[in-house]
Amino acid sequence: MPLIIRAANATDEAALGRMGAALARKHHEFDAQRFMLPDDVESGYRAWLGREARRKDAVVIVAELDGQVVGYAYGRVEPVDWNALLDRAGAFHDLWVEEKARRGGVGALLAEEMMRRLTSLGVPRVVLHTAARNEPAQRMFARLGWRPTMVEMTREAPAHTEPISER
Repeated sequence: MPLIIRAANATDEAALGRMGAALARKHHEFDAQRFMLPDDVESGYRAWLGREARRKDAVVIVAELDGQVVGYAYGRVEPVDWNALLDRAGAFHDLWVEEKARRGGVGALLAEEMMRRLTSLGVPRVVLHTAARNEPAQRMFARLGWRPTMVEMTREAPAHTEPISER
């Protein structure tokens, strides 16, 4: 059977929860202080992506191979953000492909379909973030035309801080 990229539906929610949890675990492995890993992350992702799939300004798509969901992507339209100096844009939040389906172009197909669907919602650009240590994803996105624009930096708060008094 050929690979099919399609909108996620309610029957995909268990797979979305499993794959979303795998994505969360991978990020947590990259930097456990930066990326949260809530208890029962599968249920959380299943519920979150199920709700998002029903929003008119969100896109949740899956890659299906031989009748089995092997990847997903999630993004949505975001309004003007003065803090980020970002005009209305598509925000490409998640991309996951199961190990058995990697290196065959599934991720690129999901990314291109996400771009197509978000721009069809009227956004002038799509912005995404990748974990600093996720170099394979960065290379793929660069091949597809994304360019680096920001670098996120994180610093943990000291164990105990005194408030800075104003003078």
